[in-house]
Amino acid sequence: MQVVGEPVQQYGNRSHQAECIPLGRYGAYGSDNEPEGEDKGFGSCNDSIRRGFIRKVYLILLTQMITSLVVIAGLTVDKQVRLEVAKSTWMFLLALLVVVVILVTLACNEDLRRRTPVNFILLAAFTLAESFLLGIAACRYAPKEIFMAVVITAAVCLGLTLFALQTRYDFTMMGGILVSCLIILLLFGILTMFVGGGLFTTLYASLSALLFSVYLVYDTQLMLGGRHRYSISPEEYIFAALNLYMDVINIFLDILQVIGGSDT
Repeated sequence: MQVVGEPVQQYGNRSHQAECIPLGRYGAYGSDNEPEGEDKGFGSCNDSIRRGFIRKVYLILLTQMITSLVVIAGLTVDKQVRLEVAKSTWMFLLALLVVVVILVTLACNEDLRRRTPVNFILLAAFTLAESFLLGIAACRYAPKEIFMAVVITAAVCLGLTLFALQTRYDFTMMGGILVSCLIILLLFGILTMFVGGGLFTTLYASLSALLFSVYLVYDTQLMLGGRHRYSISPEEYIFAALNLYMDVINIFLDILQVIGGSDT
């Protein structure tokens, strides 16, 4: 599946077709028959369009992260609020329903996630609901543990982003492997629900943090394009921001669980 962006962009006496290959978490669409040495992803799109796309994605991601931090702080600072939120089952179920419905909708409906302002409204609702779920999860931990998890997550994500920018290795070809690892991790997570125990929980959280760290590099390279084999279309800024946001919050939750488990 190919998505054609701006028809023609002029570079002096040269014109280029702004054609990109959209790529989501669950698969890739592209041709393996492209000539050797020819740029893929970034090289097949207007450079200014790609740079604007990257700026837009990171601006959206920054807004999401600030929103999540504000909601988490608001739900965990006061002890009474923490107790009320932890006991509110219907609010948890409502937020979980909103997250699942919007996530499936954005993942499956390409036209909807490209239609402004509906895509921003859905993303805002998803971010608020997910932030509330993060706040509920954080209520089980001490403020010191939450702060440590935030700092460590920020450092890890910054390091991984710099690694994705500098490394010569192309992680965009690992989509199938990462999905297989994700399925195995989900099965292992189901097993830990029955087996229980701090060791299994810590091991699961550690493996999950490792997997989503690789996913963060993978999604970052998809967004950057450039020398990588596959890239995501500049029209998919909502989906790109959503992928990065999910990677970051999963890393945060896993690190928080490891820190909290080590204190018990």
